[in-house]
Amino acid sequence: MTQESAADGKPARPPAGRRRWTSFVADGSAGDKPVRGLHEATNPKHRLRVEHDAHTLLIHLSDEDGAGWTTIAVDRETRSWAVAQGERQADAARRAYEALYEQEPLPHDSR
Repeated sequence: MTQESAADGKPARPPAGRRRWTSFVADGSAGDKPVRGLHEATNPKHRLRVEHDAHTLLIHLSDEDGAGWTTIAVDRETRSWAVAQGERQADAARRAYEALYEQEPLPHDSR
């Protein structure tokens, strides 16, 4: 049986029962450098990173195995959002940003 429901294309709801929710944890940091990344405690390949400027938040989430990325771009003023996926974090970020702001180029190279 697949994770997707044939009727609407959405993933099937996980089985009922007791689930333990966990959090991502911060990467180690050397010296005075800020911590910029989070990862799942039991799976360091599953990463999360958030960056922002005065107008936009970019939330980057790697695939479970770290091979691809999903980026959510959020306009800080309106809270409008767009989501994109790509093999590279920069590609997903660029697509999400362009979808949010109707094809305006990303002002900096996101990792």
